[in-house]
Formats: sequence, structure tokens, C-alpha cells
Amino acid sequence: MTDETKDVAAEDGEFSAAAPPDPEAPGTGETSFADAEAPPAGELKPPADEAAKYLELAKRTQADFENYRKRMARENAVAAERGAAKLAKELLPALDHLELALKAAAGHEDVIKGFALVRDELLAALAKCGIQSFSPAGEPFDPNEHEAMAQQPAEDAESGTVLEVYQQGFRINGQILRPARVVVAQ
Repeated sequence: MTDETKDVAAEDGEFSAAAPPDPEAPGTGETSFADAEAPPAGELKPPADEAAKYLELAKRTQADFENYRKRMARENAVAAERGAAKLAKELLPALDHLELALKAAAGHEDVIKGFALVRDELLAALAKCGIQSFSPAGEPFDPNEHEAMAQQPAEDAESGTVLEVYQQGFRINGQILRPARVVVAQ
């Protein structure tokens, strides 16, 4: 490029990469804050109604979070109870078989003591999870808690009374996990 072309390009407002910017153009050079104006002190505080609005929003948000926290605690407790119930339902047949083994081991005291220890430990572990066994022998038959396997005539028991328990029932926190299987008097 010749000197004449450079002058023509500079007059047209075009700059090449090698041309320095105009020092008088805005946005170039050092920045000075001396000419900046600070807002008056009164404008920094929001009006009272706006502050009340934000305070109300903060209170609502805090209440929503507290409700959320309580709901999550309830849901976690229900989920834990559901998990314990599922595990117990899987373990109950093994406990039933252990009871049958105890009955079959009659005459072998050492074997009975070992089975009884295992059964008691299993029942204690279930009790720690809120699962309790119940055996309704002698109680009135309740179809909500008992499953009738048979009916037998009985002279010494009132009709509708549980005579014998085939299989214990189990409750988890007051709700029936498995009904007791029973023989009912006619």
C-alpha cells in the first residue's frame, strides 16, 4: 500500500490491522472514575413495602421448605417400613420351618436348645424392626387378623373361638403383616 492509499483509507474511516486507533475516540485509553456519579444514599434502601414483600417471600419459602422436610421424613419412614415388611415376608417361611424343626426334634434336647436360640434371635431381630408375632389361641376369631384353616366341634370352647394356632401371625407397627392361621371352634 502506498502512502496515498493509506491516507485515503484513513479519511474513509477504514483502518487496517496495522493502523493504531484514534486516541481521541471514545472507549480508548485509561478509564477514570472521577466523573462517575454515586447514587444518593437514599436510593440504596428499598422502599418499606418492597422490603415487606421480600420478607413475606422469605417466610413463605422457609415454610415451604419446612413442609418439604417433614413430608420427606414421613416418606422415608414409610419406605423403611415397607422395606422391613418385605424382608420379614421373606424370612417368615424360614421361621415357620424352624418352628416345625423344634417340634420334630422332640427328645433331642441339645438340638431343641440350638433351634430355640436361633428362633429367639430371629424374633428379637424382627422386633427391633417393629415386627411382632401374635398367637391368638383362646381369643375370638377375627377375620381381619386370623385365617381359618379348619373348624372343629369343641365342648369346652365357645363357638367362634380360636382352638389351635397352626401358624403365628405377625404385625408391623400395628398392621397385619401375615394373619395367624388357626382352627376355630364350631
